[in-house]
Amino acid sequence: MSAFWGIDTSNYTTSAALSEDGEITVNERKLLLVAEGERGLRQSDALFAHTVSLPERLAALAGKIPTAVGVSDVPRDLPGSYMPCFLAGVAAASAAAVSAGVPLFRFSHQAGHIAAALYSCRREDLHKSRFLAFHVSGGTTEVVLVDEGRISRLGGTRDISAGKAIDRVGVTIGLTFPCGKELERLAGDLSGIKPGRVCVEGCDCNLSGLENQAADLLKKGADTPTVAAFTLAAVGKTLDKMTENARAAYPGLPVLYAGGVMSNRFFREYFSEKYEGLFAEPAYSCDNAAGIARLTELTFRGELPVRRERAPERA
Repeated sequence: MSAFWGIDTSNYTTSAALSEDGEITVNERKLLLVAEGERGLRQSDALFAHTVSLPERLAALAGKIPTAVGVSDVPRDLPGSYMPCFLAGVAAASAAAVSAGVPLFRFSHQAGHIAAALYSCRREDLHKSRFLAFHVSGGTTEVVLVDEGRISRLGGTRDISAGKAIDRVGVTIGLTFPCGKELERLAGDLSGIKPGRVCVEGCDCNLSGLENQAADLLKKGADTPTVAAFTLAAVGKTLDKMTENARAAYPGLPVLYAGGVMSNRFFREYFSEKYEGLFAEPAYSCDNAAGIARLTELTFRGELPVRRERAPERA
């Protein structure tokens, strides 16, 4: 049986996955440790943490000699897109490909998120079509047009990401970073919560003001569940307006929602009902290497065009 490795080292998660005959058989991931009270990791700390974490993640692939290896080497499909944390994954993937004498394929972290979501919701047929995709996570909030695998940015945040806004509010009210799941539990059912005015222009948005709005609520005596619900309602309203505008510009296209923020149950229920949005299961929404593994298999089999490949070099 052919085995296709996927490796992803995002800023907060070390991931390894295996795709065999069209199915993900291994999806191994581990969150990097963030000190209590901190709002994230420096790139140097993330790079070191991945170096420590990768051997154990890759041990889950033991005994599966790769037919090809895939890795995320940049955050997004844009010129100049770069983060040092991905160097850990590139080093491990390159070593594995050279050792096995197999091709190494490189993809963006964003492409991996989209591919994982398509796999999870059983819509890999869209790889050869056009659709809209939202990538909403701790580091990114973007809406893109995907046309037969080519990703074009339509818009996104002009300041901080939705995930970062959620984490900043969460840390302020005493939650542990990353705060998305705790904030969701604290928020209850969001009933009766009015998010107020949001800043959306076309497919672009601003989210940095959310932290100040939450702080004002606290000063006025709001309890933490109310602040949590307000925060999620504001992010949801922002994404709703962006979806409306993207669909107006590209009517009739399916809409896929990917990234860790979109694993939120409120968002899943609302956007599934209003837009028939496509969603991944939580294990494929958060940072993972499953999408990279799937892209590697599809590319190797000729079902997707080769975007970036580096053949293994020998001394």
